[in-house]
Amino acid sequence: MKISDTQLQMVDRQVKRLIAADNFYGRKLKDAGISEVRNEEDFERLPFSHKQDLRDAYPLGLMAVPEEEIVRIHSSSGTTGIPVIIPYTAKDVDDWAEMFKRCYEFAGITNKDRIQITPGYGLWTAGIGFQLGAEKLGSMVIPMGPGNTPKQLQFMMDMKSTVICATSSYALLLAEEIEKQGIKDKICLKKGVIGSERWGEKMRKRISSTLGIELYDIYGLTEIYGPGIGINCKYDTGMHIWDDYVYIEIIDPETGKNVPDGEFGEIVLTTLVKEGAPLIRYRTHDMSRIIPGECPCGSKYPRIDVIQGRSDDMVKFKGVNFFPKQIEEILAQNADASSEYQIRISHDDGRDTLRLYVEAEGSVRFDDLADKLASDVKSRIGFTPIVKVVEIGVLPRSMKKTQRVIDERVE
Repeated sequence: MKISDTQLQMVDRQVKRLIAADNFYGRKLKDAGISEVRNEEDFERLPFSHKQDLRDAYPLGLMAVPEEEIVRIHSSSGTTGIPVIIPYTAKDVDDWAEMFKRCYEFAGITNKDRIQITPGYGLWTAGIGFQLGAEKLGSMVIPMGPGNTPKQLQFMMDMKSTVICATSSYALLLAEEIEKQGIKDKICLKKGVIGSERWGEKMRKRISSTLGIELYDIYGLTEIYGPGIGINCKYDTGMHIWDDYVYIEIIDPETGKNVPDGEFGEIVLTTLVKEGAPLIRYRTHDMSRIIPGECPCGSKYPRIDVIQGRSDDMVKFKGVNFFPKQIEEILAQNADASSEYQIRISHDDGRDTLRLYVEAEGSVRFDDLADKLASDVKSRIGFTPIVKVVEIGVLPRSMKKTQRVIDERVE
């Protein structure tokens, strides 16, 4: 997707601000001999930024304004390594709320809705981002935060919540609990806004059919603003990205070169108006593609496909490289398998072993399904896993993101 003249001017302002601020990225630009961005060629000479750059800037090396203009910090949800600290100005917070409000509007949500928010609050951007947009929209907010499923369901019934905001993992957990308790007729949910982790089509259908609601994919990451920089509309032809706030590129993760619209690659984002911690050409590792053409909804905002996975999610097993999404695709084509699975890799007696745990209804012959799935993995990916089929609900459920791959091998 070609960068527009307006976006180039916005990037040029950001570059000059960063150099003047002399923060980590300003120094990086100086070292690269860059002082302005006049055209597309100048833009493509801008160096990429990476998560490690942001960690190296800990704690406040990303700050591009005087400290008295910073009203808040957030941090990425990762549990390992040095955290990434992102400073926000009052305008950044308001811009984020405006983008999130736009997300709700694209999902057909109004100020008459009651929005129950289940993602975490605090340093993580999720909960408070969902709340900012809902308040900007004028909806009634029910800020539950994560956990305490019985209380979630009680409030859902008593407050007659019409919208649920959640990770896909927790949305599935809630749907299964509602089904188990037989309280679907007491639930008033109409829509779900789901973010924070990639989820397959089979999982989407389970949540949607169990709850009887429309589901909307929301996109974002802490380093940029948080969730809310894009969402799909009712036509579900991809997620619209708010390109008046962020510019999106899709690159070949190996070469770093832009790929044509329609081809899959790694998402790279540039913030166009962010004040507290502008980022230039930030490599997200999220894999998707720009969808060519216009959406049936008539919106001019560019669209990306659902997130296919991450370029750093690749698993190596017995000389074969594969992504968890490939397992999800195999499960999606087996009607007897559910959406839930777990991959566990271990090193036993001098050799690597991959066990694939899959849930299925109790009426299914588990041994037959296990043989079928093992055969499918062999023919489509290139190795034979040990498949163990278990009953629905046996695999762990998460209130945040579900860990799909557990690699117990020692380097």
